[in-house]
Amino acid sequence: MIPSRSPRAAGAAAGTVSGQSMTGRAGYDEHFLGVSVPLPMPSSPAVETVVLPYTHFTVVLRPDRRMAAATAVCIDGERLREQVPRESGWQFDPRLARDRQTGEEVYRNNSLDKGQLVRRLDPVWGEAAEAYQADADTFHYTNAAPQADVCNRSRQVWQGLENHLLDHAARSGRKLAVLTGPVLHDSDPPYRGVQVPLRFWKVAAFLRDGSLAATAYVLDQSPDLVWDAERALAGATPGAPPPLGAFRTFQVPVTDVVELTALNLGPLPAADLMPVVRAPEDRWKRLASHDDIVLQRR
Repeated sequence: MIPSRSPRAAGAAAGTVSGQSMTGRAGYDEHFLGVSVPLPMPSSPAVETVVLPYTHFTVVLRPDRRMAAATAVCIDGERLREQVPRESGWQFDPRLARDRQTGEEVYRNNSLDKGQLVRRLDPVWGEAAEAYQADADTFHYTNAAPQADVCNRSRQVWQGLENHLLDHAARSGRKLAVLTGPVLHDSDPPYRGVQVPLRFWKVAAFLRDGSLAATAYVLDQSPDLVWDAERALAGATPGAPPPLGAFRTFQVPVTDVVELTALNLGPLPAADLMPVVRAPEDRWKRLASHDDIVLQRR
């Protein structure tokens, strides 16, 4: 029986979480599936990152971009709690300077959403106290990136990937390790002190017949019109966020995520269930629904 209200730590009002309240977070467990799926990290040692553990997930943050390069979450499908009410406001992580995080000033009075990289319900499993803590942890600004507020079918496909894979691809223990992040490019359009990513990536890892398996996806919100960064910096469009296009969701080879992000994804490219397609025009498979996902090599 889940209590009707979650226990709040002292100082848990929006934006005022204390550093002491963040102690003891174990973060993502790379052995959660029984085989090693390491935390995704930049391949280049020159890229500065800060590793921030939370409850059942970890954020690998790029301070220069003020947002995550990657997140990794453990999802235990047999222990998920569906009746945990949201009671947390968005918070800065006290373990990192606020000017290294993308806060409310970027999202205020515009069409940008705080796109949660680790979905609110994914780490919400286990005993009641840890489930409530996991829920609150997902509402740190470090776990968000700017996304267009347009809701359409493709975005719904993206948001429901974890549920679909738990139901259809990971029946052995119903466990997933899900890695997610924005594709951070130097050409991303600037807005209010941050660069807005135009693509997001996700890789799901699970066991299939006792062996590691993986599938990868890209969410594209690239605009139909090219954003003129110089005009934006010069103030030609004051207060306006960069134009973003309709969401499109693709299943892609895991190796393509590695190339797009310059992240080390360990054993996951070799575990990819998507068949190798040589023709470039067929390499990315656009998804209209979860039924289009390829979960078996041909």
